[in-house]
Amino acid sequence: MKLRHLQASVCVALTLVSTLPPATLSQAAAQQTSVSNQQPNPTAPAAPAAVQNDTTGTPGFPQAPTPKFTEPLYLRSSLKDYSKGKLGFPNPFRWYTATNYPAPRLGDTPHLQDLLRDGKIYLSLSDAITLTLEDNFDIAIARINLDIADTDILRARAGSSLRGVSAGLITNTLGGSSSTITGGGGPGGTSTGTGGTGSGAGGIVLSTSGGGPVPYNMDPVLSGQLEYQAQNQQQSNLLFSGGLSSLYTDTSTYNFTYQQGFGTGTLFNVGFNNSRVTTNNPFVTYSPQLTTSFTATVTQHLLQGFGTGIQDRFVLQAKNNRRITDSAFRQQLLYTINQVENIYWGLVSAYEDEQAKERALAQSTQLTEDNRKQLQIGTLAPLDVVNSDASVAADKQALIQSQTNLEYQQLIMKQAIAHNLNDPQLSAAPVIPTDRVALDRLPEEDQPVESLIADAYANNPQIEQAVLNMKNNKITIKAEKNGLLPVLDAFAFYGGNGLGGAQAPGALDFDTGKPYPPGTFPSISYGTALNNLVNNSSPNKGIGANLTIPLRNRTAQADQVRSQMELRQSEMRLQQLYTQIRIQIINARYALTNDRAQVAAAQAQHDYAGQSLIAEQKKYKLGASTSANVLQQGRNLAIAENSLISATAAYAKDRAALLQLMATTLDRYNISITDAASGTISQAPAIPGLTAPKPEATPEPITNTPPPPPNQ
Repeated sequence: MKLRHLQASVCVALTLVSTLPPATLSQAAAQQTSVSNQQPNPTAPAAPAAVQNDTTGTPGFPQAPTPKFTEPLYLRSSLKDYSKGKLGFPNPFRWYTATNYPAPRLGDTPHLQDLLRDGKIYLSLSDAITLTLEDNFDIAIARINLDIADTDILRARAGSSLRGVSAGLITNTLGGSSSTITGGGGPGGTSTGTGGTGSGAGGIVLSTSGGGPVPYNMDPVLSGQLEYQAQNQQQSNLLFSGGLSSLYTDTSTYNFTYQQGFGTGTLFNVGFNNSRVTTNNPFVTYSPQLTTSFTATVTQHLLQGFGTGIQDRFVLQAKNNRRITDSAFRQQLLYTINQVENIYWGLVSAYEDEQAKERALAQSTQLTEDNRKQLQIGTLAPLDVVNSDASVAADKQALIQSQTNLEYQQLIMKQAIAHNLNDPQLSAAPVIPTDRVALDRLPEEDQPVESLIADAYANNPQIEQAVLNMKNNKITIKAEKNGLLPVLDAFAFYGGNGLGGAQAPGALDFDTGKPYPPGTFPSISYGTALNNLVNNSSPNKGIGANLTIPLRNRTAQADQVRSQMELRQSEMRLQQLYTQIRIQIINARYALTNDRAQVAAAQAQHDYAGQSLIAEQKKYKLGASTSANVLQQGRNLAIAENSLISATAAYAKDRAALLQLMATTLDRYNISITDAASGTISQAPAIPGLTAPKPEATPEPITNTPPPPPNQ
């Protein structure tokens, strides 16, 4: 019997196939071929191909293109350039005045109030991203890092060590967490080390950055000493005091020093000393006695600390750190925009889920009302009413849970796009999402994988930061290698001295024991004493060298090889980034293909569940079904709606994640990075692939010629 049934089924199938027109058969074959072309066989052997991308320079190994550095360089929140000091002309006192950094705007942007209508916030994805760029705290905090990096350039130009600036992501916005790489490729720390660099990220050690010979201070330093001293001292031996029991000495000192370092490893130092001494000591010839002298000294590093490459290295590192900060800000924009997109699609899912739960409750409520009417006329068992009442209670509970989730998603969205949630009108206003995602294919989905990966290598800010960080490593290696050398400094000095004053009234002649006659010692003016400084009448000149040889030199050896180790770590980190990005790009492509297929399957299941519910309701009205069957079909429809909502949200999030990995979100959305750095968005983002929300369509009745399957 079973064999005859099987034979009959085969005959019927063959008959149906033979009745199909040839066009239908060719269309089905084409669809099958299209699907197989989009998703290659994962077990098929790879075709031979030449290496297209090379990250090492070694033949046969992958090598990436040169990263595109973030442009324009030196993003700023205002026109103020904190890498330049204050001008001293015509008012040099400005050098010693404080600079006040403007307080942040803690209120919400007026754009948010423009979206508030009838007590509701109607929010598009473009509006959400615009508000994020203007009001998100993570971006606002990262924006200040741009100016902090400028202050390090200013310090470096003065010859000081760097304090460092954070290059890591700020992830304090709740919700919308991303699964892509989140660690920065640069230093990523804020703790101050020898050279002010961060403590590192991702296992990278950066402790030797800033090490090596300490540069000279490039800012001139002028110091002065002004002093007056009056001393009166009792004498125990009158022989040496000319018979005086007490000697007084009044001393006025006026000393000045000028010192400045230069990038060649040269130190220039000038000292100008003056004193005026008045005393009653009879053995002093001049009172008051004027003494003046000056010495100009030039010291030059010959081994350790020699050359601009060592003395000016902090400037180069500070500029590299500034580029890293620009790149980190771009990475922060990509991350936070993706985070807000995820929050937005989570809000859309919660909003549509709440509407679906309302429809499910309305259907079950209508069914239980009909059941009660039939119970009253005696055509329905009481158990069916109890079953429908239980379904209503379950749908109410599901609706309450969905409403709670929607309110939470609305709150999460508000904290991502607003500064101040204490406004009662803003905090109570529901957020209505006005955009839905379309299933249009992205250009990246049709681009060859290797070309896609090469673009990601060139655009990704983490690779940019890693490359810049390696440049800083190499600068440190050069400095630590120079630090192995002994200290050999050559110096030369030239100076002079002058003496002036008037003959002391009580000056004694040792031969006669009597005071010198007036005019014995001619008076010398202070001007004459100054002239004697430069007329070579009393020169003071010389040359020399200082040599310091640290025996064994173990500290310098350790730091030098450690700097090499840190470079090797950075190189390996860069290779790891290449591998991670490659895998994530490929996985993101797979995700979009799978997501689109999942949405199509969920849509088909949703349509089937809707048709099944309508058919079951019709049978129930004709008495050919039970209320339990109707409730079951309603639950099936609710499950299908949840699956469709989840699949659509997953596709939208994965689409945004691919753009973040490619680092093309800003270009694709027409977002100006300079506007984002200033916090004032002049042009709203233009986001492709969106559509307006569509009302829930009533399932169409089943016909003898069902519609063709959706394109995969």
